[in-house]
Amino acid sequence: MGATESHTNGFDWRAFDAYLFDIDGTLLNSRDKVHYFAFYHALQDVYGVQRNIDGVPVHGNTDVGILRAAAALAGIANDEFERKLPEALDRMRAHVTENAHELHPELCPSILRLLKDLHGNGKMIGVTTGNLEAVGWAKLQAAGIRQYFSLGSFSDHNEFRAGIFREGAAMARQVTRPDARVCFLGDTPNDVNAAREIEMPLIAVATGKFSVEELSALGPNLCLSSCDMLWQ
Repeated sequence: MGATESHTNGFDWRAFDAYLFDIDGTLLNSRDKVHYFAFYHALQDVYGVQRNIDGVPVHGNTDVGILRAAAALAGIANDEFERKLPEALDRMRAHVTENAHELHPELCPSILRLLKDLHGNGKMIGVTTGNLEAVGWAKLQAAGIRQYFSLGSFSDHNEFRAGIFREGAAMARQVTRPDARVCFLGDTPNDVNAAREIEMPLIAVATGKFSVEELSALGPNLCLSSCDMLWQ
């Protein structure tokens, strides 16, 4: 465990039937503020506070978790937050959908090559992400890779990443076979910890905020500076 790109410890990344990817920092990095302002408008229009998400940990978090933390910092009581949450999430979805033409995601290194490789070898590919479903699919569509993904598990009904991963694995096995071998790919400590919680393998890639050293210390099955290293 805890392998870096130069020491894979025999981990065979091609040995799986299904591959489930995080989105932000793993598949792509956003070069716009569409998602960012979705939180702002939900907080303003639904909760009545002039507040953005600055100061809230977002890397490895979920949209619901980020919104909850921002609302708490703005003084919103938890019962009010929960009561208005469905409306707030709808506001976020609407903002991203209405402004999808302004999304400018940048694919992480070798992601397109990896998706083509997996797809060409008959692997099932999905996403397990903290994004809301409408947000996640919009990003993949804007990045030109939506067609590679058969399913997704999002934060609409799972606030915590382990639940998102667990649901994603179950979905993958429903569309393949009950004993399908599933591997996750992510870029944050929360991804590594979620995979460990549900006792499933994960490839960590340092294409987001966290370094190889930070991710490797947590013991993923494989830790790479980027997906380029899969073919080296």
